[in-house]
Amino acid sequence: MQNKKKMVLRGGRTEWSLKVHPDLGAGEGVGLTVLRPRTVAYRPLIRRSKPVLKQVKTWPEGATSALQDCFECTDWDMFREAATYGDSINLEEYTSSVTCYISKCVEDVTISKTITTRSNQKPWMTANVRALLKQRDSAFRSGDKAALKTARAKLSRTIREAKRAHAKKIHDHFQDSGDTRRIWQGIQAITNYKTTSPACDRDASLPDALNDFYARFEVQNNVVARKTIPPPTDQVLCLTTAEVRKTLCRVNPRKSAGPDNIPGRVLRECAEQLADVFTDIFNISLSSNIVPTCLKTTTIVPVPKKSTVSCLNDYRPVALTPIVMKCFERLVMRHIKTQLPPSLDPMQFAYRPNRSTDDAISTTLHLALTHLDNKDSYVRMLFIDFSSAFNTIIPQHLIEKLNLLGLNTSLCNWILDFLTGRPQAVRIGNSISSTTTLSTGAPQGCVLSPLLFTLLTHDCAPTHSSNHIIKFADDTTVVGLISRNDESAYREEVQRLTAWCGANNLSLNVDKTKEMVVDFRRAQSDLSPVIIDGSSVEIVKSTKFLGVHLADNLTWSLNTSSITKKAQQRLYFLRRLRKAHLPPPILSMFYRGTIESILSSCITAWFGNCTVSDRKTLQRIVRTAEKIIGVSLPSIMDIYTTRCIRKAHSIVDDHTHPSHTYFTLLPSGKRQPLEQQLHGFRDSPRCRKRCGCMAMNSSTWSRKPRDSAASLEKEFERAIGLLEGGGGAGGGARWTGLAATAAWSTPMSSRRSSTFAPG
Repeated sequence: MQNKKKMVLRGGRTEWSLKVHPDLGAGEGVGLTVLRPRTVAYRPLIRRSKPVLKQVKTWPEGATSALQDCFECTDWDMFREAATYGDSINLEEYTSSVTCYISKCVEDVTISKTITTRSNQKPWMTANVRALLKQRDSAFRSGDKAALKTARAKLSRTIREAKRAHAKKIHDHFQDSGDTRRIWQGIQAITNYKTTSPACDRDASLPDALNDFYARFEVQNNVVARKTIPPPTDQVLCLTTAEVRKTLCRVNPRKSAGPDNIPGRVLRECAEQLADVFTDIFNISLSSNIVPTCLKTTTIVPVPKKSTVSCLNDYRPVALTPIVMKCFERLVMRHIKTQLPPSLDPMQFAYRPNRSTDDAISTTLHLALTHLDNKDSYVRMLFIDFSSAFNTIIPQHLIEKLNLLGLNTSLCNWILDFLTGRPQAVRIGNSISSTTTLSTGAPQGCVLSPLLFTLLTHDCAPTHSSNHIIKFADDTTVVGLISRNDESAYREEVQRLTAWCGANNLSLNVDKTKEMVVDFRRAQSDLSPVIIDGSSVEIVKSTKFLGVHLADNLTWSLNTSSITKKAQQRLYFLRRLRKAHLPPPILSMFYRGTIESILSSCITAWFGNCTVSDRKTLQRIVRTAEKIIGVSLPSIMDIYTTRCIRKAHSIVDDHTHPSHTYFTLLPSGKRQPLEQQLHGFRDSPRCRKRCGCMAMNSSTWSRKPRDSAASLEKEFERAIGLLEGGGGAGGGARWTGLAATAAWSTPMSSRRSSTFAPG
């Protein structure tokens, strides 16, 4: 007879372990089984994640007006007199006392609270619900069935009420159609769209380790920063109270406060009261060429780049600087731009008016496609990646270039002081690292840093006419136009660029630097890779270039697939909003902000050369969204046409745009018939090839002479009509050239068609 063992488990926080003892006696016996209780190690998911404590400030009713009255009655001259010693003013003491006083006044009128948040806590979980959960668990442990039944019923009723209150709160977000921020808050609450990033590790040594890691480039800088004595004729920038007040009024009230603990709401609401004292501080700073240390201090809050962190480089530094200093930088940046020539570095497409990524992509494609029309030619594109480009700038080298650009000496000395002697610390939760002083690089999160980087790289220009360097901030692309297999100029250009980076303390990341070869020749030769610092650069079939997927055959199927995948993922959130019974205007707003923005990103650069299949794939996304929303939406072709016309108008009006020369304006009153404009293009080999004409001269339009000519005239008549912009004979100027007109108005399917001009 076999042994039979039974185990009884009961609910609760107790688990039973089983232990079998040997049989008693030598014969047939019964195994003795003993059940012993032990404590369960299981914890609910909401308790398993580490809680995050946050300090928040609430503004009670009347706090803003009380703060305004306080600053209105403050004698700001008292702070200046206290920091004056003889004929000089201690700017550091003056600024620090003013900012500390403002921060103290803010603390007096606001209420600080400490809240505990968990990553997976439901938004409707209130304090009453948590209290009833504890009562239910207590009744369950006591074994009182009546009390447990009552506690459960009470908890269920409270949860339903909390969910209804939360639903009403979300619904209130959509009542005011003008408050887009509250609308997006409601959308995010329903869809959980763009959830928060994972929290950082709470290791006590992590802040100091990250601070040392972010300051690792300081040891490479052995150049001593020296200010230059300004000449007597040097003019010092002087700001007005109106300029400072206007800048303070534009501050985002929800912007996070920097190390000075002055929130953006205070600067905006009290701009009238604070404009005078900050104008005085700014002008003293500009005249003395000194930036107060309290305004240069940076607090870095690291954010994990991914859920699993393996090294220090997986933390993205988010820099918090004083908002007052950001306002100061905007005023200085506006003055710097007025002193720079508008034609400076035309191939830099970042941080410039009327420039964007699609301009950089279109310019690159136009250079490549125009060159590929030549015999025995191909193009090599080198996509360069820098390692922490902004953090390696040597201030003294930058100032020397600013002097050559014509900036006055006083302003250059002020910028040099702004970039040197910057205190920096890393904060994770309530843990703060030790302070490190930096004098290398442009501070992250500052307004001036992007502009200063573009001025540093303005002299990075090609030396050979067959090479071009396209720049968008620190994204640099070398385009080599190669003919008859002669790559000497291209390889010399790469070596010059490498030497330029070494001289300017910019580190090339060879592992992430990629090269792509565009070659449509039938007899292609074996290409040797480019060598940078002794390492070979990988040649790839496709790469991501300024947000679009660029292939070596210049087709856009890979880019279309990537766009379609992203758009389909976001259609899921659109369906969730539809299930929440949101009105069509709100659904349309979500579609335009999250789906249409993806479909139309840099559309003027790639949609014209898409295949019919790719266009249908993109249009299916639009039709699906139309069915979900229940309203008509603009088609992809309509968006493309509108963007092209808008882009053409902006290029024509901008004489400094690199593509401005592709558009030729006729004087007012000069108009040519369409037949005369088409005469030269009709005789071209490309036109004969496109229309299917086999004749070798213009007198014989074989195959379909009339149909081909008529369809061609109709196509270009539509293109010219779109770009003409109205105006009869003698009214207004218009641009001619079928190259520019056709490129921006009609789709191009041939690989030889340029973005700006057809061959």
